[in-house]
Amino acid sequence: MIEFFKRKLPHYHARNATYFITFRLAGSLPVAAWIKLREEYELEQRLLANQFHGEALHEERYKSQKRYFARFDALLDSAQAGPRWLAEPQIADIVARQIHVLHPKEYCLYAYCIMCNHVHLLIDQQDIPEPPRPPNGKHYTALSRAMRSLKGISGYNCVQALGCKGAFWQHESYDHIVRNEKEFERILNYIVNNPVKAGLAQRWDEWKYTYINPELL
Repeated sequence: MIEFFKRKLPHYHARNATYFITFRLAGSLPVAAWIKLREEYELEQRLLANQFHGEALHEERYKSQKRYFARFDALLDSAQAGPRWLAEPQIADIVARQIHVLHPKEYCLYAYCIMCNHVHLLIDQQDIPEPPRPPNGKHYTALSRAMRSLKGISGYNCVQALGCKGAFWQHESYDHIVRNEKEFERILNYIVNNPVKAGLAQRWDEWKYTYINPELL
């Protein structure tokens, strides 16, 4: 079963799935650049819907999503303005601790990389139960519950450590279902090599805030 959520971008939350997730600091991208990127993506989606149908449309949308993410992540890596609090070890440590705290209750943690203004996360939710629907009618999946806990607690603790006010994390996250083993390997390599690609390290294992579950090594 796949649950569909519509905010600014489509999110597909499938039960018992493996996810590649990217979330970023609030204000880490210029509003104009973010709006332009989103509008280009939405236009491409409309054009694809007019050209393809069925499985072909699904495949083309998948390719479009990959192109969108590549542009999105490149903007984050090259951002010259906006907060870069995750470059501070004290703040990155807070985020790393909370990522590990939720394993294995909320997800199985495979890998993550904490960059200066965003985080890449690879998790699995096999056998993680769906939360009950609360009396207020709001519906959360196991994934949205985990991300709500991760971003909420780490964000609160980081704001306290910084002595500032306001949102720490951008509300929206990028989440992508990993479809097969080949894609899992590609995404894992992408995550651990992100600091190398961004010019922050010469080898993936030189970056302090890159983690791979020892079971994968």
